[in-house]
Amino acid sequence: MPKRMLQGVVISDKQDKTVVVRVERRFTHPVLKKTVRRSKHYHAHDETNEYKVGDLVWIEEHAPISRLKRWAVVQGEKKAAS
Repeated sequence: MPKRMLQGVVISDKQDKTVVVRVERRFTHPVLKKTVRRSKHYHAHDETNEYKVGDLVWIEEHAPISRLKRWAVVQGEKKAAS
């Protein structure tokens, strides 16, 4: 079975070798018929501490690395330096 891949934005990089990623999903509300946005936070393994807050990353399911980490960063795009 293929591993799930999610796309999200890094919201915290304070921990060593870990980033917290916010993944947003959109769906139509069953009663209101309005598009609703929901987000969830995932702790992901970042071996080289490469990604910073605001970077767009792809994360992939992984065997448990620690108590909270079940995902690993596969690739990402740096946000433009300002």
